[in-house]
Amino acid sequence: MAKLCWPGGALLAPMPAVMVSCGTVAAPNVLTVAWTGMLNTHPAKTYISLRKTRFSYDIIKAAGEFVINLTPTALVRACDFCGVRSGRAVDKFAACGITPAPGFAVAAPLVAECPVALECRVTDVIPLGSHDMFLADIVSVDVEESLVAPGGRLALEKAGLLAYVHGHYYALGKKIGSFGFSVKKRKKNGRPTSGAPRPAPHPAPGATPNAKRHIPPEEML
Repeated sequence: MAKLCWPGGALLAPMPAVMVSCGTVAAPNVLTVAWTGMLNTHPAKTYISLRKTRFSYDIIKAAGEFVINLTPTALVRACDFCGVRSGRAVDKFAACGITPAPGFAVAAPLVAECPVALECRVTDVIPLGSHDMFLADIVSVDVEESLVAPGGRLALEKAGLLAYVHGHYYALGKKIGSFGFSVKKRKKNGRPTSGAPRPAPHPAPGATPNAKRHIPPEEML
């Protein structure tokens, strides 16, 4: 299929549109961030990239903490509002009707209405140009109890998360495969054929990995 060659630019999709909270429960702020992702498994590391002009930039740099709240589709209006309004001029928690809640490991608040929150502690601030990257350790993962299936599996598919694609928000669609399904042997009479690999279960949040731990996709490459 023919392609056009455009200059290099910040075009990657889909992206998570997460609500990043900072400050304290008593004096909270929240902003929407799409420049985020995972960097490492052990230790668990993530990042957010912010412009220095953002109100939250100095708050996060001074405190060395922030929380990445995964956004459900029910909060899409709040998510958008928190990306286009500044905490200098408005209390975004109050304006959006969302609730700052205490975390377990950091002073920065959670967004109580978000089903999953990653509490993060900054380890490095890396200037990149238009943005600075806040590299951080994930020190706690806070999960809504309703998302924990029998056996401890995190049923994140029930969270109804949204995604961001080139200026638009989308609800995640139907499941079309599972990790490793392309190499898994077909089942016969409801049972795996001889020699078929058995996928390792994903550990419950906070579980200690063992020798048969779940292997994230990036480690298979």
